[in-house]
Amino acid sequence: MTEHTPPQDVANAAKRALDWIDEGKAGSGFTDTGKHRAHQLANRDALSAGQIKKMQQYFKRHVVDRDTEGFHRGEAGYPTPGRVAWDAWGGEPARTWVNRQKFRDL
Repeated sequence: MTEHTPPQDVANAAKRALDWIDEGKAGSGFTDTGKHRAHQLANRDALSAGQIKKMQQYFKRHVVDRDTEGFHRGEAGYPTPGRVAWDAWGGEPARTWVNRQKFRDL
């Protein structure tokens, strides 16, 4: 099984999300899975191909969250719970990173 270590910019986004979670900005729908993923990424734990695939699926489902008011710095309501979750999964750096991964074992 091949494992992949998240880049530092992915870890930085996850750390930001963990701070927001601690500040109560994640919202009532935030999942334990999202918090667990944020810790994995913030610690730069090696991820399996299956975990990378789950991240790819997350970003495909949630890319529409980027279009909501408060998702981007400077907008009213920033950060939205969707932004907190997005960064918990590594944010835009992770989306770019996981979509570059190629797997033979998936």
